[in-house]
Amino acid sequence: QVQLDESGGGLVQAGGSLRLSCAASGRTSRTYSMAWFRQAPGKEREFVGAIHWSGINTYYADSVKGRFTSSRDNAKNTVYLQMNSLKPEDTAVYYCATNTALRSFTDYTQASRMTYWGKGTLVTVSS
Repeated sequence: QVQLDESGGGLVQAGGSLRLSCAASGRTSRTYSMAWFRQAPGKEREFVGAIHWSGINTYYADSVKGRFTSSRDNAKNTVYLQMNSLKPEDTAVYYCATNTALRSFTDYTQASRMTYWGKGTLVTVSS
């Protein structure tokens, strides 16, 4: 079992920045690739970004590319999502997720393939 706990959400004006954290606990003897998803009210959950367990590779949705950056500190079992130049359309609940059995990094773009989820943290961007 892996427990994920997001933090760092809040209210920010358009153009501002926030940094989300996702702390993993439980079965953390190995490190895992991690994905970020978000869900806005009345919309489907969508992929935001993913970071390989090594921290070397990252992948982002086109809607956030160039504005969001994911990083990780494996010594702290924590993954981060730095969000810059925020827009009102970025307003959503943000989740980190993983699947300890996946081998392909590209599979982390699919919410249906994730088996562990955090409870989410709300990001609200005002115009």
